[in-house]
Amino acid sequence: MGTHRKALRSTAVGAVSATLIAGSALGLAPAAQAANAVRFVDITGDGGTVLKANVVTPAGADGTHRYPLLVLPTSWGLPQVEYLAQAQKLADSGYIVVSYNVRGFWQSGGEIEVAGPPDIADASKVIDWALANTPADSAHIGMAGVSYGAGISLIAAAHDKRIKAVAALSGWADLIDSIYSGRTQHVQAAALLDGASLVTGRQSPEVRQIFDNFYASNLSKEQEMIDWGKKRSAATYVDQLNKNGAAVMMANAWGDTVFAPNQYADFYEKLTGPKRLEFRPGDHATAELTGLFGLPNDVWTDTERWFDHYLRGENNGINREEPVQLKPRTTGGYEGYPDWKSIAATDRKIALAGTTTIHTNVDSGADGGIVFLSSILDQIAQVPPIASIPLLPRRWAAVWQSEKYAAAQQIRGTAQLHTTLTPTKESGTLVAYLYDVGPLGLGKLVSNAPYTFHGRTPGEPFGLDLDLFSTAYDVPAGHRLALVVDTVDPLYIEHNPSGAQLTFSSPANDPSYVSIPLRKQ
Repeated sequence: MGTHRKALRSTAVGAVSATLIAGSALGLAPAAQAANAVRFVDITGDGGTVLKANVVTPAGADGTHRYPLLVLPTSWGLPQVEYLAQAQKLADSGYIVVSYNVRGFWQSGGEIEVAGPPDIADASKVIDWALANTPADSAHIGMAGVSYGAGISLIAAAHDKRIKAVAALSGWADLIDSIYSGRTQHVQAAALLDGASLVTGRQSPEVRQIFDNFYASNLSKEQEMIDWGKKRSAATYVDQLNKNGAAVMMANAWGDTVFAPNQYADFYEKLTGPKRLEFRPGDHATAELTGLFGLPNDVWTDTERWFDHYLRGENNGINREEPVQLKPRTTGGYEGYPDWKSIAATDRKIALAGTTTIHTNVDSGADGGIVFLSSILDQIAQVPPIASIPLLPRRWAAVWQSEKYAAAQQIRGTAQLHTTLTPTKESGTLVAYLYDVGPLGLGKLVSNAPYTFHGRTPGEPFGLDLDLFSTAYDVPAGHRLALVVDTVDPLYIEHNPSGAQLTFSSPANDPSYVSIPLRKQ
């Protein structure tokens, strides 16, 4: 592993350690004042592995009454106290809540399996234990979690039909499409996950090898990595999940640099049972964070409403609301839609005319920012990564711009790039960026996505189609949109041989464009 990647890992380790210290201290504070009964227990998981857990029961529970059960697997790298604040609130509402540290992390036994079969078997073992050792109702069981806990909950609901409702917060449905989208390694995201697990857990030899192959761009191991990821993706088991009929709520952030929103939206469309999809500004797990400290939080409020309706039968109206709820990055209110495809009423194409050649291996100054930091700034202050579009060096960046818009343009959904690319080498990487450009030429990042190719014939053109990461962003009147393409971004590993060039063209019989999805005005 190169020096640059070691530095990324060291940075991730430091950041995660600080977060864990703060989170543990703050997360324990609400629990100390709780009236509900809290027990710290050992649960025997799959193969005899000991899972450290805590159980919160409603005040006054004496075994004469059965309560709905909620099982909460912890996030990647976080301790078992992660959900105590929310567990207390849920217990106040009449739930038995069992939160457990997933295998391989902290004091739980075993090794990290990344939502592999042992993790899914563990979830069922935790349910078995709760039914045997608490006044939990076997007919009303739900699972929820943030990040890693979300991914495990979705897959577990496909394998255990006792699970009737799920809330998957800042999780993944397709692991490969999350950190290897466009056939490109999302290196900052991977380094963060890798670093966190080295600090707080014990990687299995298989997981260590997957990380090493990922960093090394080992194409001979690519299919093996994809197969490994599919086994750990809820999208692989969507038919089973639909057959089991669990009510599924999913929530994520527009700027999630670990699990991008596209893969969640695609998975949501394939669900046939009761379902709900929420997107908000922010980065990975930042939308849920205040709720973990016991503070008011929209995501956790909707999570409790979801379980209240589908596990307790409350007529709270959540099933009658529009199931797709979006909070745009640039405005304060929520928007409801009947389904994902309805969020955009029309597409406006920006022509990518002419022929443009760029050189590779140099960062033009257009980039997607820094994992976590950039999207958090966008969430809090509406300050996404910024680039001066007129000053971008055209030797290393291709730039196309729209006309100035007389009225605001409400982008909703997934922008799509279509172009013809002629490389000078058989492999290469490009990153496409969509910017909101103001009167002074400063561009605010709206979306981006990477694309890598291998095995192409040098000098032979081929068609390229790329979905940018989904978003909800309002472009003010008087601004324009710009599409920028370059070849280096700190978020991703690039595969451009030294001296390579990329030529973009727009043949008359197959014009190049970027398609912008717009909400009905």
